[in-house]
Formats: sequence, C-alpha cells, structure tokens
Amino acid sequence: MKKYSFLFICLLCSLVAMSQKAVISFEEKSHDFGKVNEEDGKITHVFNFVNRGISPLVVNRVQASCGCTTPTWSKEPIEPGKKGTVTVIYNPSGRPGAFTKTITVYSNASDEQMTLTIHGEVIPKANSENPAYPVAMGALHLKSKVIQMNNVDKGKTQTRVLEVKNTTNASLKVEVENLPAYLSVIANPETLKPNEEGKLTFTFNSKNCTQWGPSYDDVYVILNGQKKYSEEYKLTIVSNVVEDFSKLTLDQKRKAPILEIPVRTLNLGTLREGTKRVGKFRVNNKGQNTLEIRRIINNNKELTLRTGKLSVSGGKSSNIVVSLNSKNLSEGDYKKSFTIQTNDPENSFIILILSWKVQK
Repeated sequence: MKKYSFLFICLLCSLVAMSQKAVISFEEKSHDFGKVNEEDGKITHVFNFVNRGISPLVVNRVQASCGCTTPTWSKEPIEPGKKGTVTVIYNPSGRPGAFTKTITVYSNASDEQMTLTIHGEVIPKANSENPAYPVAMGALHLKSKVIQMNNVDKGKTQTRVLEVKNTTNASLKVEVENLPAYLSVIANPETLKPNEEGKLTFTFNSKNCTQWGPSYDDVYVILNGQKKYSEEYKLTIVSNVVEDFSKLTLDQKRKAPILEIPVRTLNLGTLREGTKRVGKFRVNNKGQNTLEIRRIINNNKELTLRTGKLSVSGGKSSNIVVSLNSKNLSEGDYKKSFTIQTNDPENSFIILILSWKVQK
C-alpha cells in the first residue's frame, strides 16, 4: 500500500508541476501557400500563438529543416493570456516543384518542442539559367549558403552534403577555409570541370567540440586559391550539441541529477539609466549524481552571467549570478531570458527570465 501511495504522490506532483508551466497554443500548425511563382521572390506566413498557461512563455529558438526557410519569432517573454508570433519566410528561388518544410519551435512550455509545417508548389520562372543552384559565389553556384546539422548527440558525428556547380567554361578548384577543429569538409571532385556538378561534404565531430548547445560557424569558400573572406563567399554551419538520454538504464535514471531552481523569474527592480544591479538564481541538485551545468546561453549584451560552481554534487547548491549594466538602455520596462543546459535528463534545457525597469 505504501508503494502505491508513493507512486500516486509522485504522479500528483508531476501533474502539479506540469500545470504550472506555460502552455503554447497555435491557431494553426500547418499552412498551404498553394501555387506560387518563383519569379515573385520570397513568401511569408505568420503563425500566431497564445500562452494559455499560468507562467511566462519563452520561445528559446526556432529551427527550420533547411536553409531556404528563415524563421523569426517573439523574443520577449509572453505573459499568460498574451499572444506571440512565429514568422516563416520561404525562398522559392531555384526550387521549382512541390515543397514541404518543417519548423521546430523550442520553448519552456509543457510541450517543449512543437512542429509547424509549410507546403506548396513553386511554378518555375521561364528561361531560368540555374534553377537548381540559386546561390552564386563568383563562378560557383550552390544550393544554399546555410548547412543545417540540427541536433548532434555528444560523442557522435553528423554529415551534410551541399551540392555545387561550376557554371564557367574553365576548371574551378574549390576549397573551404576557417573551419574549427570539429568541422571538416571534402570536395568531390576537388577541381570541377567546366559546367560540372560536385559536392561539398561537411562533417561535424562533436568529440572535438568543447561547447554544448547551439553554435553558428562561418566558413569561407576559396576558388582557385583566391581568398576572399567576404559575405559573398561565406557559408554558415548551424548545429546543436545535445546529450542522448534515451540509452540510460533504470538505475542510471534513478541516480540521475535533478535540477531545481525555486525561482525562475527574477525582478531586478527599478534602476537609473547607466547604473548596475546584481541578482542571482539558486540552483539545487535534488538527485544523487553530480549536476553539470553544460552551458549558459546568453544573447543579451547588457547581462553578464557567472556561476559559483559548474558541477553541483547531489544534495548541494550553487548560484547563477546575473550582473545588469543599464548603460545605453533607454527608459522603459524590460524582460529578457537566457538558457542553461544541464545533464538532468528531465531538465536538459531550462529558460530563466529577468525583468527590470530603467528610468532617467
């Protein structure tokens, strides 16, 4: 009887915890563009959502399935009952025919990952010179300038292929430089004959990557040995190093670290323009094994973050100290967020929210 009572209490606690989360509710999860003309250029659709929970909703990131689809989203925390948007831009240039693309929304809601879909059919423009290779880098034409590695399990590799074409009547040697230690590329063939197609195979080796979480690496294409480190010749590699918890045994799950942050929303109060303020979040490990704070992802220039300890033993605590510098901030109310990545299987990504007010 005690065993069943314990299980009931655990289930009840779990349900209570879920009920306290934000709830993201989209008006629609799929949009049909119908038939669109390639020559008309980029097309856009806005997905509207509402926070139907009782806690602030933060959309941490939005990731498209390919580089031809660009998402933007509401960056500020969405209060309960308020609305937000995810705007999706699709570039049909060089992509005739039917298309279906997915957009994954990552947030602190009860459904931490949600998938949106766009689809339609691109009517090709007449006499298109290189419809299959819409991106031009001098004499080289490419499918895209963004390579999406998506999630890469720590310790494993991920490979993506970028198709290219030499559009001239002369041979073209293709190289890629500015690669970090965890990225490699093979050009096949190394030298493209006139009007020949080829491939650039990129490999992401997470064993050589010391950074957890999302990364954006800019590399540069070199043609015939001519180095031009400019925007025109830049490729961006997008990746996200995560931990694979699916292979944990029952005993490992039982002994796993348990992250507890009693207060996930911190108000720093009102401060004068140009002044500073410090606050902190308490981080507790309620599990047995050591809690590892893998990374703190902070994209806010006005906020500086530091931790007391990156490794927190079972039953121990640490602090994340936040320093706010209001220099260059205009008068008004602010809400910002940052993300911590840990080795807690149930809380590998946690979003924390800061708010404050600046007055002259």
